[in-house]
Amino acid sequence: MSSSQTTSRSQALAQVLMAACLGVMAVAVFFNVVLRYGFGSGIAASEELSRLLFVWMVFIGATAAYPAGEHMAFTSFIASLRHHPKTIQALTILIRSLVIVSCVMLGRGAWQQVEVGFASNSVVLGYPNWLLPLPVLLCALAIGIMAFKELIQNKPMDFDHGVDVE
Repeated sequence: MSSSQTTSRSQALAQVLMAACLGVMAVAVFFNVVLRYGFGSGIAASEELSRLLFVWMVFIGATAAYPAGEHMAFTSFIASLRHHPKTIQALTILIRSLVIVSCVMLGRGAWQQVEVGFASNSVVLGYPNWLLPLPVLLCALAIGIMAFKELIQNKPMDFDHGVDVE
């Protein structure tokens, strides 16, 4: 299987997971609103479930956005350096190194939160609290590994992904 097929399958899986999270959140909040305003009672677990799913959805999306080059980039600055390939190469190494350092710091903090969560459960649903910071840890690991692989392969950054500059 080629890397583009793996990437497209990973992107499709990420989109399905994000859509599932969003769908469950929308249904839970909708029923909670209807019950609260229509019948004077609500679903206590709705808020907790929505928060958990929102965190997972955000970090699944952040992980999926990295290989697609959809994170924030200073494309107008880089565009002015197009005629200086050595400078762009040095900036690419610097950017990827900073991404890796950021992922290490984020992953370290997330791991500390996962460790704290081992000892407790959520109040309403009773799920283990380590499930809340876990997507942060997984995202930091995934993006860090992707950035390290691109750094080792000396892959040039793709700044022309068709994003309109506002």
